[in-house]
Amino acid sequence: MTPWQAPVVVHPPAPQGGRHVTVRGRPVGLAHSDRDLTELLRRSGLGEADTTLDDPHLVEWRGAGPHTWHPSGSDGVSDRAGLP
Repeated sequence: MTPWQAPVVVHPPAPQGGRHVTVRGRPVGLAHSDRDLTELLRRSGLGEADTTLDDPHLVEWRGAGPHTWHPSGSDGVSDRAGLP
């Protein structure tokens, strides 16, 4: 039996900042902020995701806590759109 996994995985912060995001096992982009993440999820068909980023049934945050976008955990959040 396969263990349950949240449909959205926000991977550990990349050395240059930002976090890779997968939806149902498919890479969807690199997010540098909650706003970027919300847009990636919207483009993937999860339109109401901005109100549920803290829901562990929807989003699994790996390697760092929620809303952390840089490896050091600093709050140097960028508003640049790291979206394709």
